Amino acid sequence: MILIVDDKPENIYSLELLLKGKNFAVDTALSGEEALKKVLRNDYALIILDVQMPGIDGFEVAETLSGFSKSKDIPIIFLSAVNTDKKFITKGYASGGIDYITKPVDPDILLLKVKTFYRLYEQTLALNETQQTLRNEIEIRKKAQAELTERVNYLHLILESLPQIAFTANEIGEIDFVNDKWFSYATSATSFPLTHPEDPCIKEEWANAMLHHIPLELEVRIKEINEDSFRFHLLRIMPILENENISKWVGTFTDIDDRKLIEKKKDEFLSIASHELKTPLTSIKAYTQLLGRSAPPEKEYTFNKYVNKVQTQVSKLNSLVTDLLDISKIDNGKLRMNMQAFDFETLLANVIDTIYHTHENIAMKIERTGNSIEEPITADEIRIEQVLINYLTNAIKYAPNTDKIIINTSTDLNLLKIEVTDFGIGIPEHKQPDIFNKFYRVEETSLKFQGLGIGLYICSEIIRQHRGTFGLYSEVGKGSTFYFTLPLN
Repeated sequence: MILIVDDKPENIYSLELLLKGKNFAVDTALSGEEALKKVLRNDYALIILDVQMPGIDGFEVAETLSGFSKSKDIPIIFLSAVNTDKKFITKGYASGGIDYITKPVDPDILLLKVKTFYRLYEQTLALNETQQTLRNEIEIRKKAQAELTERVNYLHLILESLPQIAFTANEIGEIDFVNDKWFSYATSATSFPLTHPEDPCIKEEWANAMLHHIPLELEVRIKEINEDSFRFHLLRIMPILENENISKWVGTFTDIDDRKLIEKKKDEFLSIASHELKTPLTSIKAYTQLLGRSAPPEKEYTFNKYVNKVQTQVSKLNSLVTDLLDISKIDNGKLRMNMQAFDFETLLANVIDTIYHTHENIAMKIERTGNSIEEPITADEIRIEQVLINYLTNAIKYAPNTDKIIINTSTDLNLLKIEVTDFGIGIPEHKQPDIFNKFYRVEETSLKFQGLGIGLYICSEIIRQHRGTFGLYSEVGKGSTFYFTLPLN
């Protein structure tokens, strides 16, 4: 907006008409006092100010405006018909004006000057806005940098207090901080501790993790500088994300050598105990069968009834021992797959028949749905049968009051998918991720249903070795669907 200040209304009228004709917003004042009040209340891009006015003249108005921070930068054009001498023009510039025009005014010249000053005013506003935006951005960045520095210092303080070897690295993997524990194992703050020759290379494994933007978890053997023996450590390197981008990596080496030794002894015990139990179990089973055949004719029914119960319990015990043997093989990396082509439909029919014969007292129907698998499957037939029997046995166990179980098969993208659905108690969502872990059992079912919690773990390892996938869908009170996939090629 442009403010016209003149004590003669006819002068104001002609200037106002000229400027409004060019689409300029105009305000007016008939005295210096009125002009000062309006400037304090409103924002103006330009002031056209008459010099000769009663009361406060134009020079005094300009000097007063230059003393206020709000108005000191408003451009002022003086108009005068009386004070045309050089000394008055000089005084006009000295009092804060940027131009001095004598009357009579040339309208075209005045419009050119107004347009120029108005454009300068708009550019100044834009520049001030840009400067303010930059200042705000600088303040935000300073604050963010201070917060980041505080967080980094806090992180370093935490890492110094850890009993583990700890370090941080920037987004491209350059180590930028190590705690004191680091120097017991490494001679440099920028290179990893020396690892056992048979273990994976940390740099290569981490480079692969950084390439895929995933955490790294690795068991390696490292040794203290002044020691001769290597000890197992669990290396974990986790990314820190900011705005979905990795800004830092945090890593720790945790000594797990004692735990590994305990696990090794446990595995050796399980292996030895399982093998030792197998021999007497085989003998018990054989003698029980002989005992059943030697029953007196008059007591054959009662006799065989109890013998069958003994055989059932011996079979359960034999199954548990077999599972323990499999656990031992898995932990020692000795669970091998005998991959051969076989007919899946024949296998599935045999599994269903086996389930019916081993659960004669349960009135439950097994329904088969989905596609028939015509082409041969290359896998370990015995191990896949083991997985199917485990899935079906669990379905029967945890859905005792339902009348059916569904087996569904489907193929997609060179994968065979097998699903076993029951309509039993279901599994809470927060417990589902742990179902396939070793020795894990849902607390709500551990007292009601017997088991060691290793069957599904063995199944998961078998499927892993077949390069397949496994998982479940479940809802409490509505049942569960356990599935696994196998590559068709």
